[in-house]
Amino acid sequence: MSEMDEDAVLMEGEEGEGEGEEEEATQQQGHGEEDQVPVCELTKETISQGLSLLCRTGNGLGHAFVKLDLKDKQLTDIAAISSYIHLRFLDLSNNHLADLSPLESLTQLLWLKVDNNAVACFKGQPLDKLVYLQWLSMAVNQLTDLEGLVGPALESLSLIGNSIQRVTGLHSGCLANLVTLELRGNRLDTTDGIYLPNLQQLYLAQNVIKHLEGLDRLQHLTTLHLRDNQLETLDGLSPNMKCLQHLNIRGNAVSNQDALRSLKLVSKTLKTLVLSENPVEEIMDYRLCVLMHLPQLERLDKDPIFSEERIEALEKIKELQQEEIPEP
Repeated sequence: MSEMDEDAVLMEGEEGEGEGEEEEATQQQGHGEEDQVPVCELTKETISQGLSLLCRTGNGLGHAFVKLDLKDKQLTDIAAISSYIHLRFLDLSNNHLADLSPLESLTQLLWLKVDNNAVACFKGQPLDKLVYLQWLSMAVNQLTDLEGLVGPALESLSLIGNSIQRVTGLHSGCLANLVTLELRGNRLDTTDGIYLPNLQQLYLAQNVIKHLEGLDRLQHLTTLHLRDNQLETLDGLSPNMKCLQHLNIRGNAVSNQDALRSLKLVSKTLKTLVLSENPVEEIMDYRLCVLMHLPQLERLDKDPIFSEERIEALEKIKELQQEEIPEP
């Protein structure tokens, strides 16, 4: 991913971000309002209409369609899918599914999307049988915890817009290959519980996070997104985060210079920082204060760091050192 792409991720598209999030919230609320959903069973006819991408089978002795699109079918039962064992890409979005057990026989799946359904827990679901699954999205379901979540080959996991309050059970034994974790729009109040040393991108925007905890275990993390939470300090950043390059803390409650001291712990690697919409943005010489903690920074909020700013910050650091005054 290019630097421009990384910046785009951190900024979340700025202008278009709100509309998508409001839509997700509306969809999530809609699931809670559904008292009775008419039974709608998957049929072979519906399956045949959604099949595509003819490929050679795994044993190389035949051909089969490996992609199936079943989104927006009002499905409550997908038992009929169990015989389609060659599927690799499956979209079940925008249905009324709570039970994914018919997927147990689809052991060739690589990509699975189950957004906007009614899945309430991972326990009893067949994810442990999907040993080749690399990409999974279960945004806007009814999940409240992650107990039972297993993904031997999983690299990307999206759980946007659920009601997850605590992250437990996320450790390398169950998700050893996970690189990207998206938990935006849940109810988390802490970052603790994520024990995934190979994780590189972590998106936690729009929760109610008040404390940064357990981040010292994320030694390969490059991107940490914490926009629109309730952080007052940055205590919890760790020098063990030796790969962190992009940090977004926009829209929190960081209010004074002292709260910026923790940025020094990641100063050697951090390239992009978003601090806008925090009270600290209003202090005098805001950009200078940040640069004194992060002299290697390349971009602050939307703007690049200019050489004149960097020189001024370095001179100020030297001046304080000579006067033996603690840096801000």
